[in-house]
Order: sequence, then structure tokens, then C-alpha cells
Amino acid sequence: MPAVLGLNFHHDTAAALVVDGRIYAAEEERWSGVKHNHPTRKGTLTTPTRALQWCLEAAGIEPKDVDAVWAASMRPNPAAGWWLAEEREELAALLPAPLGENLRLLSHHTAHVLSGYLLSGHEHAAGLVIDAGGSSLGSDFGPGRERITGYDLWPDRIDRLHQGMPAVVPGPVGPRRVHSSFGHFYRNLARRVIPPGDEPEGSMMALAAFGDPQRYGAHVRELVRLGDEGEVRIDHPWGSADSSTPLLLDGRAWTADNVAEQPEHKRADLAAAVQEIFAESVVHIARHLQRLTRASTLVFSGGCALNSHLNGQLAADSGFDTLFVAPAPHDAGTALGAALYGWHYQLGQQRVPVPTDAAWGPDPGALPTTTVPTGYYALPHLGLGLAPTVAALLADHRIVGWVQGQLEFGPRALGHRSILAHPGHAATRDRLNAIKKRAAYRPFAPAVLAENATEWFMSAGDPFMNRVATVRRCRADRVAAVTHRDGTARVQSVAADHQGLRHLLEQFRDLTGLPLLLNTSFNRKGAPILRTAEQAVAAAVDLRLDALAVGDTLLLADHAPDPRAASAGTR
Repeated sequence: MPAVLGLNFHHDTAAALVVDGRIYAAEEERWSGVKHNHPTRKGTLTTPTRALQWCLEAAGIEPKDVDAVWAASMRPNPAAGWWLAEEREELAALLPAPLGENLRLLSHHTAHVLSGYLLSGHEHAAGLVIDAGGSSLGSDFGPGRERITGYDLWPDRIDRLHQGMPAVVPGPVGPRRVHSSFGHFYRNLARRVIPPGDEPEGSMMALAAFGDPQRYGAHVRELVRLGDEGEVRIDHPWGSADSSTPLLLDGRAWTADNVAEQPEHKRADLAAAVQEIFAESVVHIARHLQRLTRASTLVFSGGCALNSHLNGQLAADSGFDTLFVAPAPHDAGTALGAALYGWHYQLGQQRVPVPTDAAWGPDPGALPTTTVPTGYYALPHLGLGLAPTVAALLADHRIVGWVQGQLEFGPRALGHRSILAHPGHAATRDRLNAIKKRAAYRPFAPAVLAENATEWFMSAGDPFMNRVATVRRCRADRVAAVTHRDGTARVQSVAADHQGLRHLLEQFRDLTGLPLLLNTSFNRKGAPILRTAEQAVAAAVDLRLDALAVGDTLLLADHAPDPRAASAGTR
């Protein structure tokens, strides 16, 4: 029974274990309660201690049973090549024996791309990774790190054939090499658009739908230059982590410190320009990869692959027939990619089956019905009656916490730790944004029965909620709560074997004629998606949800009528 462990020791700390072809994976934030599990000081290593322990216990193995251990390298400033040995020793010391002795490193971007490719089911694919920064490129490139990396991917080899390169810029003591980052570029501009307190990148992507990209498009386009062979150059310092240099627009200086002083409509216009030029640039790189590889499939990963609007445009305009976005494209996914690398390329095992869900984490535990919170009453042991009961609540426009089965791995709630609602009324979106303390312009995503997806959307979405699709205009008024200002939605397609949402969606469709639900993550503002039944109860009370379903038990708020007592919802 071969076993391979993959680890990420940096932000989005995570562990992933592949045992006998089965994946166990979890992010440390789900235990620590610190979103992205950021270390206390930049550059500090953090060990996914509880995620690792859970993976081993769930698989029923001991550390001595693990055949290989892999992690993504992130050492930023090597001199020649010695850094890999030094980093390996540093990371190995954080692990219990014999895991530390078996630890090996691969590049950050390679771990990213394999977290998609080795789950895609495709033999030949081009791979693209774009993020803030990955492993060092070595002394030949100066102080450079992986920023934009392209691959030609096959079952028996991984060829790196495109690399974003440093540029020479003037410096205070002469020319110097600067390695700009598209991840930094997007975040840098987002900090000048989104006031503190809201997650900048995701909020800017949402706000862009309300803006006019032409207002500031010419100015932003001057900051990014596209060249031959997929080259992208970003003017310094806009491709760095700099948030203090003023961006001069309309005779005003835009900085992260004065963002709240800018009118929202102008911030929306800047967001729209940045989003448009960002997407154009990534499509430019992807088309170059298509010419190089002649592959029909593009695998996309890295932090920039969290931009679902970009992904929708890539699917339409990149020249590839198929786009596969890694289920967990953020840094936690490097643990999964590292484990899959060891499983397939080192041990020579067959690739794992193509997943239609990412429920690779722990179960929530039982809901203690003996301690029902004030303001709620329990309907225990509903069994097969749970789904029709909850469907009736949702048809009556109640908002329900939904905790079922193994925890999702990755940044999206996929129907295991979700808040669910009727997709039909815009007022539901407004109520949920107030409940979750989000900006009013933020949209919510639909989860739709896979076989019905193209009846409601212009493309099928994907199982991991990683790309937008255009809502069919003839249907948009029936799903107003999940239709964004630009007529799009980030669509999760729910396959027939999905263990969290499938039966509930079928019941809701039978009641309402709608084969989709609004699905958002079950968490408080600024906190990770919750893990346990106890956390779910506390959050449901705090968020004042109408009901909470855990396993086959339903907690119902006193103000919500028992849906079994009356018919709810109409077609």
C-alpha cells in the first residue's frame, strides 16, 4: 500500500497524503482558525502539524509507513544551488522521524501545476502557473523567483519551456534587475481600490463588474507591455509588493492609505481597467503556450488562478479546447501537487481518478442534540428525510447552514461546509452579504446539477467553482441572487456522485423547478471555512441562520416553521 506525503510550510500551510490511490488533504487554518494560516512574521516557516496528524490517522498509517515525503521549495535568494540542501535540512527538522529523513523538495511552481495536471485526466497538456512568487530561479537569473512559468506536461515527463524573466531598470547606484510579478501587480492595484477590512483581490474582481474599463484603461495599459513569445513586462514598482508609491489618476494620488477617500464609482472604473488588462495579458501568455505545445488542454494554477473572471476568459479565448483549473490553485494546493508528484513520477503509480469533488478532509463529528442553543429546536434522526425537509426550507427562502461529510480542500465551499439559499431573489444576496459582513457588490455562486448547467449558463462551469460563466439572459431573472452585475456567475457543477449536495439539489429542483442553489462558504468574516459540528452551531447562532443541518439532524430557528407541517415553495 504505497503512501506519499506532500507538505506546504509557508502561508496556506497544508498537508496531503496519497495512500493506495486515495487522497487525504487538509489545510492547517481549519484547526488554527487563522485564515491562510499566515505565520507571525513574513518568511517564518509553519508546520501543518494538525493537518498532518489528521491525514495519517485518517489513512490508518504511522510515519514509518510513508514511502516518500515532498514539499515545495520557497527559498527566495540562493547563491548557486546550495539552498536546496539547506532548505531541506531546515524543513526536515520540523518533522517527526522518519518523515524528516525522507523529505525532498521540488519547485513551487511545479508543485502548483501538478496539483492540476495529475488530476485532470489528460495525457498531454500545457501548464501555466502565475502567482506572486515561487522558488528561486538560481544565480543565473539574479535575485529572481518563479513568477510566470509555462510547462509541456506528459505522463512520463515535465518540461519547463516558458519562464518570466527579470528586467533591467535604473537604480540609485546603477542598473539593477527586477523580477516583476503579476500576482503582486493585481494585489498592488487592489490595495488602491479596496478599503482595508475587505479581501482586496476578490473584492476588486467583484467591483470591476460595476466599472467602465475605458476610463483608466489607457493609463493602466501603460504599466503593462506585451512582447513577442508571451513576454510580459510590468513597469516598476507596480509588479512589486509596493503599496506606498502613488498612482496618479485624475490629478489625484491613489495609495493604500487614502483608498477610502476615492469615490466608489471611480474605484470601480479602475478595478475594471485592471481586470481587463490582467486578463488580456494572461491570455497573451496562454496563446504562446498553445503555439509551443500544440496541446488541446491548458492546466492553470497558482494564486492568479483564483481569479474566476480571468478563468472564464481563458476558457473562451486562449486557443485551447479545454481549461482545467487546479481544484486548489492557491499555495495549499502545492502540498497536493507535491504528494501527487511523488505518487506518480517517483513511485510510478497510476494517476488517481479524476475527481468531481474535493472532499478530502475530516468529518465534522456528531451534533450534540442535548445542548440545543437558545432560539433553536432540534429535529434529529431525519435520515433520508433530511434533504426534502431542507429543500422545503430553501424553497421558502430560508437560509441554511449545511455541514455534510468530509471537509473540502481548497478555498471554495463545495457543499460540505456551506451556507445555502434560494437563488431567485436579489434580496437574498443582500441579506447574505449583510450576514457575512461583505461589501454589497460582492456576488454569490450557484451550485447546479451538472446535467442542467448549460440550460442556465452559456458554459458548464466546473466542479470546483473556479470559473465564471455567462447566465443565459432568458433565465437571469429567475436566478437574480447568483447573477452578477455583468451577467455572469461562478458556477459549480455538481456531478451525480457528489456526496454533499446532489440529493438536496434534486429535491429542490422537484419543489421549485430550479436545479441550482446559492452556495457560499460557511464561515465568519475573516475566518476560515469551519471544520466541526460544534463550530457550525456557534457560527449558525452568531450569523442568525434560519436552520443548520449536520449529518441527519436539523436545528431550526424558533421563527422558522417546521417545513414538514406545511407545503412550502411553488413551481
